[in-house]
Amino acid sequence: MAHQQSSQARLSPSSDTEDMTEMSMLLAPRLAYFAGVARTEHVTRAAHEMSVPQSTLSRAMARLEQDLGVDLFARHGRTVSLTTAGRTFLASVERALAEVERAAEQVRADADPATGKVAFGFLHTMGAETVPGLLHAFRADHPRVRFSLVQNYGEAMLERLRAGTLDLCLTSPVPDAPDLVARRLDEQKLRLVVPADHRLAARRRIRLAEASDETFVTLEPGYGLRRITDDLCREAGFKPRVAFEGEEAETLRGLVAAGLGVALLPPPTVPRPGVVELTVTAPRAVREIGVAWSADRPDTPPVAAFKKFLLSRRGSLLPA
Repeated sequence: MAHQQSSQARLSPSSDTEDMTEMSMLLAPRLAYFAGVARTEHVTRAAHEMSVPQSTLSRAMARLEQDLGVDLFARHGRTVSLTTAGRTFLASVERALAEVERAAEQVRADADPATGKVAFGFLHTMGAETVPGLLHAFRADHPRVRFSLVQNYGEAMLERLRAGTLDLCLTSPVPDAPDLVARRLDEQKLRLVVPADHRLAARRRIRLAEASDETFVTLEPGYGLRRITDDLCREAGFKPRVAFEGEEAETLRGLVAAGLGVALLPPPTVPRPGVVELTVTAPRAVREIGVAWSADRPDTPPVAAFKKFLLSRRGSLLPA
């Protein structure tokens, strides 16, 4: 057939991504039409079921065959039947359309105000008590909203916000970036944690400069608490000597108990034996906790509801 040759010349098989994208954009609008005609084996009946003019459907099928360069149907008066190529094509088209429908159902379900989903990230140090308490309080009024939870350090969560895999995150320090929106919610005092048999363990308060000769255990670079630790030590007039870099505050607290060094940490959920936690009087040792989200991504109803809830907890986010 002449139209097959010209179409094959225009859409010859290629592994080039740009060519494949062009072909997909060309074929996609006609796939549902094709499936409807294949199901009914009758153009007029298919046009009626899909509420499109018969002429439009006939032209779409002819153009689809032209673009592919193969005959998908054998014509028998007003009826049609699939060719071998048509049956092969139909199997893939039905899978593709089913996958699109599943995706549509999923995004509709995720956006449902009552049963939708919120992708929420938070710091490791907020996972034991703060976040469970927040979710419990929110679900009192929104019992069927679902959560996809991510526990990570601050910079990793901000990248997830930018990539669209997180809707909201609790982080520290509060980010200042043009592509993100952030709101301060609360602040948390940091303490100098020392071994129970340490020379400073009998103290209740301390100026951070008094620990300038100590060895520190800290979180790894990139963690917000590590940045705050470095900044506070610099403000106190020294650079900390770091013996170990970890990923979780409670691991550091355990290493302090083992005598490997001292650490600046938020309060523990439950008291840890083997350590003493000193109030730092200077410089002011706190970390701000905030909520962040993408500046250019609209909220679904469940995300908007949870965001409003978090903002309502300004000043009372953290357990007393």
